[in-house]
Amino acid sequence: MLETRIHTALFFSCFYLIGEVSGTYPKAQDVRWSSFNFKTLLQWSPEPTNYSYTVEFSVVGENRERNPHCIRSNKTECDLTSMLTDLKATYSADVISEPLPGQSSDLPEYPHTRSDKFCPYKDTDIGRPEFSIEVNKEKDSITLYIKDPPSAIYKDGKQLNMRDIFMNDLKYRVTYRRAESTGKKTADTDSNQITLKVDKGKSYCFNVQAYTPTRSPEKQLGELSMTKCSQAGDRPFYEEYGIGAIAGAILIIIVAIVVVITVTVVCCKRRGRAGNRGKEGMPLNSV
Repeated sequence: MLETRIHTALFFSCFYLIGEVSGTYPKAQDVRWSSFNFKTLLQWSPEPTNYSYTVEFSVVGENRERNPHCIRSNKTECDLTSMLTDLKATYSADVISEPLPGQSSDLPEYPHTRSDKFCPYKDTDIGRPEFSIEVNKEKDSITLYIKDPPSAIYKDGKQLNMRDIFMNDLKYRVTYRRAESTGKKTADTDSNQITLKVDKGKSYCFNVQAYTPTRSPEKQLGELSMTKCSQAGDRPFYEEYGIGAIAGAILIIIVAIVVVITVTVVCCKRRGRAGNRGKEGMPLNSV
């Protein structure tokens, strides 16, 4: 009986060890592309335990390649930025579950999960641009000078920007409003500057974002810039700051004056009382 149990235990131990080596590895889940300013990552889950991941990718319909940094790795992302050399091509990728480095398996094919198709030119998210504001001498027009966002792509040692890549496909959309208003207007420009007619002497606030109308609707607009406002010129004091702000400032001044007067009166009364007490305590002069 004891011998039978030992044999059974040895059988299952051997079966377990064979399973560890030959492996039935979990498939990668939630395989997705993440791309910002052409820095492109392939990401997935879960974290591996007793196995590793290898990434293979290719232009759709062509031979598959491997990134040397993403072979039998314990990471759950692979940076493919420098490998996707044709930015207008459409790519697909496989995340393969494999044995750990140094281990082998007798599986005829390892489990793998295929990504959706991805085109850097069409699918990367574009970051916020920087811009500066210039008000003309007459205070009736404002010019915006827009700087192209940089990309993660280098060519001949030079870092390319969005204009280098998109060229004439890149436009900019400007959203603007009067500083004291909530109503917004938009204007598009094909170049890196735009001049807008405004109400003379008024302050205006602006946001800018890249606009690529050749891409799908959900990818046409890039990240919205930080808000910048122009200075107002030759505006009356009450219009510059607003009636509410001026009334608040006047109220604060009045309260401060009342407090100062009250404290001064109280202090004077206390000194007067202290002086009277001192006189009452003094001896009468002899006649």
